[in-house]
Amino acid sequence: MTQSTQRSSSPAVRAGRREWTALVVLMLPLLLVSMDVSVLYFAAPAISADLHPTGVQQLWIFDVYGFVLAGLLMTMGALGDRFGRRRLLLAGAAAFSAASLVAAYADSAPTLIAARAVLGIGGATLMPSTMALLRTMFTDPGQRAKAIGLWSGVMTGGIALGSVLSGVLIHFFWWGSVFLVNLPAMALLLVLGPALLPESRDPRPGRFDWPSVPLSLAAVLPVVYGLKEIPSEGWHARYVVPVAVGLVFVAFFVRRQRTAAAPLISPALLRGRGFTPAVVLNLLASFGVMGSAIFTTQYLQAVLGKSALEAALWALLPSVPIGAAAPLATTLVRRGVHRAYLVTAGFAVAAAGYGLLTLAGTDALWTVLTAAAVLACGLVVVVSQMTDLALGAAPVERAGAASSLLETGAELGGALGMAILGAVGAAVYRRGVPAGTPDEAKETLGAALAVAGRLPGRAGDALAEAARSAFTDGMHAAGIAGAVVLAGAAVASALTLRRIHVREEEASAPDLAA
Repeated sequence: MTQSTQRSSSPAVRAGRREWTALVVLMLPLLLVSMDVSVLYFAAPAISADLHPTGVQQLWIFDVYGFVLAGLLMTMGALGDRFGRRRLLLAGAAAFSAASLVAAYADSAPTLIAARAVLGIGGATLMPSTMALLRTMFTDPGQRAKAIGLWSGVMTGGIALGSVLSGVLIHFFWWGSVFLVNLPAMALLLVLGPALLPESRDPRPGRFDWPSVPLSLAAVLPVVYGLKEIPSEGWHARYVVPVAVGLVFVAFFVRRQRTAAAPLISPALLRGRGFTPAVVLNLLASFGVMGSAIFTTQYLQAVLGKSALEAALWALLPSVPIGAAAPLATTLVRRGVHRAYLVTAGFAVAAAGYGLLTLAGTDALWTVLTAAAVLACGLVVVVSQMTDLALGAAPVERAGAASSLLETGAELGGALGMAILGAVGAAVYRRGVPAGTPDEAKETLGAALAVAGRLPGRAGDALAEAARSAFTDGMHAAGIAGAVVLAGAAVASALTLRRIHVREEEASAPDLAA
């Protein structure tokens, strides 16, 4: 009897009040980890004035958290499967708390970089552990789908909330307060976690495959680094080469997983019904989310002239309907709506959101906010449904590895979205800047506005207006490209998920007869 048959024949136990209370506790680390992705957006000027980092150090202050998080997800997911997901979650929470305290009172740029790196390590333990514990606590498919819908809404909302919270805290306190806000929630997790969260692990994990750890780091880190730098720096060799090197190590990593006795990521996991399509479609959803974010945030500040805090508060509006999108999709699935239809509709709605971006002029606040809301609502439906499909297809004993692979794909998808759509927009922007403009102004809209501010009278105003128009044209081009990609994803999901549903019905027929 196969594992999938065993899972389908074993009765699911419905979760009670204890499990739903534990879900609330699990939301705390998830919210903080997602907030830390964007929490430094408005703290950068204060940090620069206090710590005086070099240009390279400032980049690492921002990027080291995401790099370490992406590189260690697969390792931490596998460790949770072997040594206990609750144990790893609580250890990560302790490390996250200690690193937050060090970061808040850092007196030098290297200290802050090191603290952010440890925050990335802690985040890498928290993300797959929370998702794996959801898989073990909610075995009933309907309840699991509802829990994952809430999980997806909190994760998406946390990224938007992080930037707003950063702006508010910096306005009233000092920059270290953006890290201290982590401590009460993590303390609550450390107190309530042992009492509410069940411990779970693979009962027969085998030996941990340590050679796979450096291979996974060498495969993920260069790719993420190169893809994140390409949108702002262009297709230079120093960024393209790391991506190529990372892809070579991807091949080595895959070969190791196919030949190792106890691999970090079991090849059998990828053969689970619906798991690989779920990872790929989730990657495409992340592509859409991050690909649009780099334009909408710049549009609010550089094109419309909003202050940092004003831009953050306006950007919070599109996240309001997001909280209802995933639970609504879950309700529709429970009432019999085919998942393939929902995911296809989610991608189609998101593509329409990108289409709305192409209608925005240089003074179209509500058009851009509406586009962002439509796009995000469509994609959060996709993320919630693909997360549920992936976790449902994975054996319980490999829930940590499955979660980490899903999250790693999301990180890569986000980096791809920023790189590809950012490059499209940048190419159109450079062509739209008037001839004879200083090279500095052709790099970014922010640089063009700085140059315009140094020019006298009408010359500066003309350059600023032309740069804003060129940026908007670049956003239109990226909107077209994003709409094409997501429309293709809609077609692919309709075909792929429909076939998976048919196979599921065929597989369940013997059980129904019995």
